[in-house]
Amino acid sequence: MALPIFLLFAQVGLTNSVLAVVLPNIVNPFGVYLARVYADAAIPDEIVEAARLDGAGELRAFFSISSRMMTPALVTIFLFQFVGVWNNYLLPLLMFHDRDLFPVTLGLTLWNSQVVYDGSLGVLTIVGSFVSILPLVVLFLALQRYWRSGLILGGVTG
Repeated sequence: MALPIFLLFAQVGLTNSVLAVVLPNIVNPFGVYLARVYADAAIPDEIVEAARLDGAGELRAFFSISSRMMTPALVTIFLFQFVGVWNNYLLPLLMFHDRDLFPVTLGLTLWNSQVVYDGSLGVLTIVGSFVSILPLVVLFLALQRYWRSGLILGGVTG
Protein backbone atom coordinates (compact mmCIF):
# COMPACT_ATOMS: atom_id res chain seq x y z
CA MET A 1 0.00 0.00 0.00
CA ALA A 2 2.90 2.37 0.60
CA LEU A 3 4.04 2.61 -3.02
CA PRO A 4 0.64 3.61 -4.51
CA ILE A 5 0.21 6.12 -1.70
CA PHE A 6 3.66 7.52 -2.47
CA LEU A 7 2.86 7.82 -6.18
CA LEU A 8 -0.43 9.55 -5.39
CA PHE A 9 1.16 12.05 -3.01
CA ALA A 10 4.07 12.64 -5.40
CA GLN A 11 1.60 13.70 -8.10
CA VAL A 12 -0.12 16.05 -5.67
CA GLY A 13 3.22 17.36 -4.37
CA LEU A 14 2.77 16.37 -0.74
CA THR A 15 5.89 14.22 -0.34
CA ASN A 16 8.40 15.40 2.25
CA SER A 17 5.60 16.77 4.42
CA VAL A 18 3.99 15.51 7.59
CA LEU A 19 0.61 15.33 5.82
CA ALA A 20 2.00 12.57 3.59
CA VAL A 21 2.25 10.29 6.62
CA VAL A 22 -0.76 11.55 8.59
CA LEU A 23 -3.44 11.52 5.86
CA PRO A 24 -3.20 7.80 4.93
CA ASN A 25 -3.59 6.87 8.60
CA ILE A 26 -6.72 8.86 9.41
CA VAL A 27 -9.21 6.06 8.71
CA ASN A 28 -8.43 2.43 9.42
CA PRO A 29 -10.80 -0.14 7.87
CA PHE A 30 -10.24 -2.50 10.79
CA GLY A 31 -11.26 0.28 13.18
CA VAL A 32 -14.48 0.87 11.27
CA TYR A 33 -15.25 -2.85 11.33
CA LEU A 34 -14.44 -3.17 15.05
CA ALA A 35 -16.60 -0.15 15.91
CA ARG A 36 -19.52 -1.55 13.93
CA VAL A 37 -19.31 -5.00 15.50
CA TYR A 38 -18.90 -3.59 19.00
CA ALA A 39 -21.81 -1.17 18.54
CA ASP A 40 -24.09 -4.01 17.44
CA ALA A 41 -23.13 -6.09 20.47
CA ALA A 42 -22.78 -3.48 23.22
CA ILE A 43 -25.55 -0.97 22.60
CA PRO A 44 -29.02 -2.42 23.09
CA ASP A 45 -31.69 -1.02 20.81
CA GLU A 46 -33.92 -0.54 23.86
CA ILE A 47 -31.59 2.09 25.33
CA VAL A 48 -31.51 4.10 22.10
CA GLU A 49 -35.27 3.77 21.79
CA ALA A 50 -35.72 4.96 25.39
CA ALA A 51 -33.58 8.01 24.61
CA ARG A 52 -35.75 8.77 21.60
CA LEU A 53 -38.93 8.44 23.71
CA ASP A 54 -37.43 10.85 26.24
CA GLY A 55 -37.06 13.42 23.48
CA ALA A 56 -33.40 13.05 22.57
CA GLY A 57 -32.55 13.50 18.92
CA GLU A 58 -30.27 11.17 17.02
CA LEU A 59 -27.14 13.24 17.67
CA ARG A 60 -27.86 13.62 21.37
CA ALA A 61 -28.59 9.91 21.74
CA PHE A 62 -25.36 9.10 19.94
CA PHE A 63 -23.09 11.47 21.86
CA SER A 64 -24.76 11.11 25.27
CA ILE A 65 -25.39 7.38 25.33
CA SER A 66 -23.89 5.39 22.46
CA SER A 67 -20.45 6.98 22.38
CA ARG A 68 -20.05 6.51 26.13
CA MET A 69 -21.02 2.86 25.87
CA MET A 70 -18.55 2.43 23.02
CA THR A 71 -15.62 3.91 24.95
CA PRO A 72 -13.73 0.59 25.37
CA ALA A 73 -13.94 -0.08 21.63
CA LEU A 74 -12.95 3.48 20.72
CA VAL A 75 -9.97 3.32 23.06
CA THR A 76 -8.94 -0.01 21.52
CA ILE A 77 -9.22 1.41 18.01
CA PHE A 78 -7.21 4.47 19.06
CA LEU A 79 -4.47 2.34 20.58
CA PHE A 80 -4.26 0.05 17.55
CA GLN A 81 -4.02 3.08 15.29
CA PHE A 82 -1.47 4.87 17.49
CA VAL A 83 0.80 1.82 17.73
CA GLY A 84 0.57 1.31 13.97
CA VAL A 85 1.48 4.90 13.21
CA TRP A 86 4.18 5.02 15.89
CA ASN A 87 5.88 1.89 14.54
CA ASN A 88 5.38 2.76 10.86
CA TYR A 89 8.65 2.43 9.02
CA LEU A 90 8.09 2.07 5.28
CA LEU A 91 5.71 4.97 4.62
CA PRO A 92 7.91 7.63 6.29
CA LEU A 93 10.96 6.10 4.58
CA LEU A 94 9.32 6.61 1.20
CA MET A 95 7.73 9.99 1.91
CA PHE A 96 10.47 11.88 3.73
CA HIS A 97 13.65 13.02 2.03
CA ASP A 98 14.66 15.44 4.77
CA ARG A 99 16.28 13.70 7.75
CA ASP A 100 14.83 16.31 10.10
CA LEU A 101 11.36 14.87 9.43
CA PHE A 102 12.32 11.26 10.18
CA PRO A 103 10.27 9.63 12.95
CA VAL A 104 11.88 7.70 15.79
CA THR A 105 11.92 4.39 13.91
CA LEU A 106 13.90 5.83 11.00
CA GLY A 107 16.20 7.76 13.30
CA LEU A 108 17.07 4.63 15.27
CA THR A 109 17.78 2.76 12.04
CA LEU A 110 20.01 5.60 10.89
CA TRP A 111 21.94 5.53 14.17
CA ASN A 112 22.22 1.75 14.02
CA SER A 113 23.66 1.90 10.50
CA GLN A 114 26.35 4.31 11.73
CA VAL A 115 27.52 2.05 14.61
CA VAL A 116 30.31 0.69 12.40
CA TYR A 117 31.84 4.17 12.15
CA ASP A 118 31.07 5.39 15.67
CA GLY A 119 30.74 2.73 18.39
CA SER A 120 29.10 5.11 20.87
CA LEU A 121 25.99 5.22 18.66
CA GLY A 122 25.27 1.60 19.64
CA VAL A 123 24.55 2.65 23.19
CA LEU A 124 22.49 5.59 21.95
CA THR A 125 20.48 3.25 19.73
CA ILE A 126 19.65 0.97 22.65
CA VAL A 127 18.73 3.87 24.91
CA GLY A 128 16.74 5.45 22.06
CA SER A 129 14.84 2.21 21.57
CA PHE A 130 13.93 2.17 25.24
CA VAL A 131 12.88 5.83 25.21
CA SER A 132 10.83 5.27 22.04
CA ILE A 133 8.56 2.74 23.75
CA LEU A 134 7.88 4.97 26.76
CA PRO A 135 5.01 6.89 25.09
CA LEU A 136 3.36 3.57 24.20
CA VAL A 137 3.71 2.25 27.75
CA VAL A 138 2.35 5.49 29.24
CA LEU A 139 -0.58 5.50 26.82
CA PHE A 140 -1.47 1.87 27.56
CA LEU A 141 -1.26 2.45 31.32
CA ALA A 142 -3.34 5.62 31.12
CA LEU A 143 -6.06 4.06 28.99
CA GLN A 144 -6.32 0.62 30.60
CA ARG A 145 -9.07 1.81 32.95
CA TYR A 146 -11.42 2.04 29.95
CA TRP A 147 -10.81 -1.62 29.17
CA ARG A 148 -11.49 -2.56 32.78
CA SER A 149 -14.75 -0.62 32.73
CA GLY A 150 -15.71 -2.44 29.51
CA LEU A 151 -14.98 -5.80 31.11
CA ILE A 152 -17.07 -4.91 34.14
CA LEU A 153 -19.98 -3.84 31.94
CA GLY A 154 -19.72 -7.11 30.03
CA GLY A 155 -20.09 -9.06 33.28
CA VAL A 156 -23.54 -7.64 34.04
CA THR A 157 -26.35 -9.84 32.82
CA GLY A 158 -29.90 -8.79 32.32
